[in-house]
Amino acid sequence: MTSPEQTVIAFARSDDWFFGVLHSRFHEVWALRMGTRLETRPRYTPTTCFETFPFPEAQAERDAAIAAAARELNQLREGWLNPPDWTRPEVLEFPGTVGGPWHRYLDPATIRPQPSTIGHQPFSIGTVRYPRLVARDADCAARLKERTLTKLYNERPPWLADCHARVDAAVAAAYGWPADLPDEAILERLLALNRAAAR
Repeated sequence: MTSPEQTVIAFARSDDWFFGVLHSRFHEVWALRMGTRLETRPRYTPTTCFETFPFPEAQAERDAAIAAAARELNQLREGWLNPPDWTRPEVLEFPGTVGGPWHRYLDPATIRPQPSTIGHQPFSIGTVRYPRLVARDADCAARLKERTLTKLYNERPPWLADCHARVDAAVAAAYGWPADLPDEAILERLLALNRAAAR
């Protein structure tokens, strides 16, 4: 977890299992209870919401089920946010260093070592080729501005609720709990795991 700005929290993880657990009802219930408030709005605070959260123990089959459900959730959300009829792929190209933040997008054929200068470590530079989606035209760009996660979750269409239910069921199974536990029971069980881990 990193904090690029005081009110922005970024989890430097790219695995679907992690995405699924953090998007589950279990983490949401914990975060809403353990977080702080800004006026009437809940505020996710990493020291109380994330660092205290007892993740389920690793087990390959259960972890794979969480990852699969999370992958589906992400794909469906991305499809809604950036419909294929409104977008087109584009590749940005710019220089990047080996081992830098854009390392995974470096074209290996373009990497060249740079001469060492006094007081500096040698390094290599290559061409970053970063794929992204952009609006097909101005009309599509205007429509895409209306597609936000906030709007999606405020509307919460049936497909989104169903997908979250599958994520929740997979995470519940990883804990060995029923998926339909009430909020207070979830909090009691998570608190028991938290206390056990602290011993």
